[in-house]
Amino acid sequence: MDTHDHPTPTRYRQARSPRGHRHRRTPHTAQTPAVLALAAAALLTGCTAAPPAAPTASAPPATAPASAGTPGAPHSAAPAPPPGTLLVTDFGADTVTFVDPSARGAAADLGSVRVGTAPYGIALGADGTAWVATAEGVAAVDTRTRERTALIPYATATGAVTTGEYRGGGMGIALSPDGSRVYVGVNVPGREGALEVVDTARRKVVRTVPVGRRPFDVDVSRDGRQVYVTNHDSFDVTVVTTRDGSARRVEVAPYGTEGGLGSWLKPHYAVVRPSDGALLLPFEGERLAVVDPATGRVRIEPMTADTHQHGAAVAADGTLFVVGTGPIDPAEDAGPSLTIRTPAGRERLVPLDGPHEDVALSADGATAYVSGGFTRDGYWNGLSVVDTATGRVTRVPVGERPLGIAVL
Repeated sequence: MDTHDHPTPTRYRQARSPRGHRHRRTPHTAQTPAVLALAAAALLTGCTAAPPAAPTASAPPATAPASAGTPGAPHSAAPAPPPGTLLVTDFGADTVTFVDPSARGAAADLGSVRVGTAPYGIALGADGTAWVATAEGVAAVDTRTRERTALIPYATATGAVTTGEYRGGGMGIALSPDGSRVYVGVNVPGREGALEVVDTARRKVVRTVPVGRRPFDVDVSRDGRQVYVTNHDSFDVTVVTTRDGSARRVEVAPYGTEGGLGSWLKPHYAVVRPSDGALLLPFEGERLAVVDPATGRVRIEPMTADTHQHGAAVAADGTLFVVGTGPIDPAEDAGPSLTIRTPAGRERLVPLDGPHEDVALSADGATAYVSGGFTRDGYWNGLSVVDTATGRVTRVPVGERPLGIAVL
C-alpha cells in the first residue's frame, strides 16, 4: 500500500460558531505530536491531496481469463450461500469474502474468491452475479458457485496496476434496474476520470463518458434513465443520460472549493431518495446536500453527527444511514458513528469503535452492516453489525480492509 508515502498537507477547515457549525475558512496547520497521532488514526480514504500523477501509458489487458477461488478453498463445489450472506470487497487484498453476519469468530468467514487487485465497489444483480470494481477491470463473480467468471478490462488507460487510496481503476459501481448494464467510475490518477458502461450479456465495455476526478460513487435513477457519478476531487456530480451518454456537471460544495485537492470538505458518497429521486450527499455530520438532478439546484439541510462522513445507504421508507469515519481534528470533531436519519430529518447516532467506510442494509432495514476498512492506518479487518432499532453493535472480524458490501 502507499499509505505512508504522502506528506500530510495543510487541511482547510472552517472555524466553528458556538453551535459547532463552520462559518469561515482558516488553514488547519500543524498540531502537537499527540494531536497529530490522533489525527493520523482518523485520516480517511480520498480526503487528502493526491500525489503526483501516475503514468498513464499502459493499456488495459488484452484478455480477461476467468479465475478460480482462493487456493485450498473449492468454491465451485461449495453450497450456495444462504440468503442474508454478505459479500465484502477486500481492498487490502485481491479478493471478495463471503460473510455470515450471524456467526462469530472464524465461523463468520465463509471463504474468499480472487477477483483482481484492490477491489473497491460492488453491485449485485438479481441473477446472483456480483460485479466488482478492481484496479484491473470489472470482475463478475457467480455467488452461487463462488467463482470469478470474467474480468472485463477497462477501455480507459489508468497506468500501472497499483494498490492504495490513489490507485487507478474502478471505484464506484452500480447496475441498471434491468441488470443489462454495469456503470463503473474509473479513476485516472492525476486526471479526470471516466464512467464506463459494461454490457452484462456481452461482458464488454460499450461506452465511455468523461466525468470528474476520482469517481468515488455511482448511483442510478429509479427509472434507469440517468446515472449519477460523485467525483470526490472535483467537488461535483456528473449527471449522465443513459440513452445517449450526454453529461452535465453539478457542483456540490456546501463549504466551497477553496482548499482544492487539499480540501477535506469534498463529496464522497450519494444515495437516491426513494420519494422523489433527489440525491442526498452528507458532509461532516453538519450538512446534507439535497440535489435536484433535473435542475442542478442544491439545498442544504443541517445534520448533527459532527464527524467526517463517507458511506451512505437509504432504506425503502427513505430512512438515511450515513457512516461517520472519525474526526479531522480530534480537538473539535466527534468520533466514528452511524447516523440514522428519518425522512422528516430526525437523527439518532450510534457510536462506532474505530473508523469505518461504507454501509449496506438488510432487506427489512432492521440491520446495518458497516465496513471497517479504508486505505490509511486505523482501519480494521471486520464489520460492525448494527441493530437499527436498539443501536446494539456487534463486531465481526473478517476480510482485509473491507470496503464495499453486498447483501445476498
